[in-house]
Amino acid sequence: MGSKYQKSVRVWLPLCAITLEVIFIVIFFFFTSYSASVDEQKKLLRDYRAFQDVFIMATFGFGFLNTSLRRHCWSSIAFNLFLLVLGVQLAALLDGFLTQLSLRKMVIDMSSIQRATMIATSVLISAGVVLGKVNLLQLVIMTLIEVTAFSATRLVSISYLDMNMHVSMMYMHMFAAYFGLTVVCCLRKPLPSASEDKDQTATSPSLFTMLGTLFLWIFWPSFNSALLELADERKMAVFNTYYALAVSTVTGILMSALAHPQGKINMTHIHKAVLAGGVAVGAPSYLIHAPWLAMVLGCVAGMISIGGFRYLQFPHLAVGY
Repeated sequence: MGSKYQKSVRVWLPLCAITLEVIFIVIFFFFTSYSASVDEQKKLLRDYRAFQDVFIMATFGFGFLNTSLRRHCWSSIAFNLFLLVLGVQLAALLDGFLTQLSLRKMVIDMSSIQRATMIATSVLISAGVVLGKVNLLQLVIMTLIEVTAFSATRLVSISYLDMNMHVSMMYMHMFAAYFGLTVVCCLRKPLPSASEDKDQTATSPSLFTMLGTLFLWIFWPSFNSALLELADERKMAVFNTYYALAVSTVTGILMSALAHPQGKINMTHIHKAVLAGGVAVGAPSYLIHAPWLAMVLGCVAGMISIGGFRYLQFPHLAVGY
């Protein structure tokens, strides 16, 4: 097992990575160009601020999310960055090819890079499911398949189901979770000891897990509002996301204290509740016109996430998201 892993990392991984990069560079050379529109240049500052928030959320938030795993804390951060930068390049090309079919060259602007980053985030979610069960070469293959599948799914949703850009992107969380679970089901089941070892947590990295949770909490409103064009819709999405996150966090702390015999708070419960609140309000964030609806949604999401995490655990399908 060790020799096979070393061969895949030392031989096939560099070969695969350099081949992909050469292909990407050639495609970018022949089929892409930067936008020279004056209107696009005026929108650059606003879009760049949203892009920064989304990129920080993807790098720090998801990178530090699984650092509490004893044997995979460093893998969580390093693999997260590698898959993100690889996925963004592929997602930018696919998004351009699928949405700009009539143009000879794809136009690369800030919004296209932002969409590519959000599409690549689906891989980071799925990676939390399979972390410790696959090697980095297998994660590269998973990235290529998942980014392609999600991009095609979004195209079908927008073109044939009349789904807007925002809603088609917000289903990323569900798509990524089920994609990761499907990958785990297709793999050979690990030995019980290996599966249990993946779920063992270390005390010191729990602080870094909370750091990732804080980054997600801070930047999730930008993530949920990034693709909305109208100022009023962006405002509603930001407000409702904050309300839902606030209540889901409070609910997570209360449920965690109730679930422990001595009333102690489990940091894992908190980050599960925060994630649930942000995901639950994602698609309808701009459609909710009353704060209490977002707050109820966050409360229910927090309760369900902790209840499911505590009572519906399956060791061979341990989800890190």
